Amino acid sequence: TNIGSILASVNPYKPIPGLYSVDAIDLYRQHRLGELPPHIFATANECYCCLWKRHDSQCVLISGESGAGKTESTKLLLKFLSAMSQTSLGAPPSEKSTHVEEAILES
Repeated sequence: TNIGSILASVNPYKPIPGLYSVDAIDLYRQHRLGELPPHIFATANECYCCLWKRHDSQCVLISGESGAGKTESTKLLLKFLSAMSQTSLGAPPSEKSTHVEEAILES
């Protein structure tokens, strides 16, 4: 659920098909926070928009107990931001991933 610009989420401990797909990235990048159901991509999109459109510095705090999914959430945020940066550079859809993105996600 969303609490303002705060996303409270629960780790389902199982994969949910399509939840973090390229289609989900495309969907959430086209909408503002609150227009679609709560999602980590909505939060990431809000950060991206504030960073580039309003030139506001951004910080994302990911908190939770051990095993809650903090590392996976960080990877998902970086995946979304990487895709957005590739889109803003005008890269074709087939080149949405770069060596920089892969290095960040692997770290």
